[in-house]
Amino acid sequence: MNDSQSSSLSSSSSYDSAIGPAQAICVGLQNVVGSHSSSQGISPSVSRHWRDVFWLLIFMAHLIVVGFALGVFGLNRFKQPDRLNIDKYTMGFLENKDGLTEDFWPLYAVAGGVGAVLGWTWLLLLGSRANQMMKFSVHILTTYLAVVSVLCFWAEQFFWGVAFAIGAALQFLYVISVIDRLPFTMLVLQRAVKMVWNLPEVTRVACIFMLVMLLWLALWSFGAAGVVALGIGDGGRWWLLVVLSVSLFWTGAVLCNVVHVVVSGMVFLVLIHGSREATSMPPKPVMSSLQYAVTTSFGSICYGSLFTAAIRTLRWEIRGLRSKIGSNECLLCCVDFLFHLVEFLVRWFNKYAYVQIAVYGKSFNHSAKDAWELFQSTGVEALIAYDCSGAVIFMGTVLGGLISGTCAAVWTRIKHPDRVVMVGCTAMLMGMILVGLAMVVVESAVTSIYICYAEDPSLINRWDAAFFAQISEKLHQRLQHRSARAREVLNHRIDDQIQEAVLA
Repeated sequence: MNDSQSSSLSSSSSYDSAIGPAQAICVGLQNVVGSHSSSQGISPSVSRHWRDVFWLLIFMAHLIVVGFALGVFGLNRFKQPDRLNIDKYTMGFLENKDGLTEDFWPLYAVAGGVGAVLGWTWLLLLGSRANQMMKFSVHILTTYLAVVSVLCFWAEQFFWGVAFAIGAALQFLYVISVIDRLPFTMLVLQRAVKMVWNLPEVTRVACIFMLVMLLWLALWSFGAAGVVALGIGDGGRWWLLVVLSVSLFWTGAVLCNVVHVVVSGMVFLVLIHGSREATSMPPKPVMSSLQYAVTTSFGSICYGSLFTAAIRTLRWEIRGLRSKIGSNECLLCCVDFLFHLVEFLVRWFNKYAYVQIAVYGKSFNHSAKDAWELFQSTGVEALIAYDCSGAVIFMGTVLGGLISGTCAAVWTRIKHPDRVVMVGCTAMLMGMILVGLAMVVVESAVTSIYICYAEDPSLINRWDAAFFAQISEKLHQRLQHRSARAREVLNHRIDDQIQEAVLA
């Protein structure tokens, strides 16, 4: 902790008895962010330049190549086998089977339909049942993974049975490790839902992008169905499906993060101007955010979408494991190495970058670095590390994907029992992307709230004073907890050095 942080925190401690920890934290944060706000400002009225253009070109080229390949694979087995004579290149050294694209395309249509219904249901019930749905996702996901594992063993798919069993175990261990954080997490999510529910235009944006995703999924599933029907044996089909799935994941992540940027820009404006109806609000703010997201900032979104999700998931698991290791120094040393490696990556790839992209139009790495330095300089990073809202939303997304994949897999089991896992896994990814497009609106609101709280705590106080008091109190507790742990580690090292000196 640097000098400015120390002075700010000591100042807040001296005020505790008179004005309470919430106000004290506000004073400390305002002292720390004063220089940041004065140098950069939090007004979103900045000039926009094209950022990360290289990644924009890569993404568009990838869409063209993959789209062409999907059309070829789908048409090759549409209505007649080997229409384009692809099988002649594999005949003789790979297993060949008969199958048509239309045999498997309806199976993917089931997954797309179920995923879209789940996503739209989430948006429809956002204002009244969001809290219950998120709690349900957290508690039911472990059971669902375990049930799928049992079904895989029953179907003699031992590899997938073990994989889902490991997933269920990791999910159970993670929930146990963060069970004490869930009340605060649900508090943050409730306020984020409150914000989004009062901005119906952002839910309409999510619905529009779900329709865009469904159009791309129609082409993607057409090509994937052609691959599943392709006469090149299971090994060749799996490799092609993995490549297509990576492409779909990137495309879905890009669309999700476009929605993220649009929602973040709108939420940030509402918090700055006090309300959606404020006279100082710029005209058509959602359209302006959308315009920036799909033009000047689109390259940054494409770049960040490649890496952010994987790094975030790894960070959640390592944090949960690290908090439950105890006194096993060897294991703690290994996990600490991984933890610091992931923390370094998080500095350059984090979801809070999308708020900076929406508001200031920066490049992705610049945005991620500035956001993380802002959190560390103000101490808000301690609060973010404690919050599990991203993990809870991810659990809901995975559950939606599992339900979609299960529906497609059940029908595949009836029609084509030898292709159950192949269709089920890819259908699960389709469902996850569609549900994720609906749930990202809440995650965007969470990230914007934290950025605003770090930039200027009074914005949150003006928006919701009760929530401001609760979040400031929790920040006060987390900073005290970190200080206590730092003193404990320091005392332990001093004791070790004294013992070494005595023995020497």
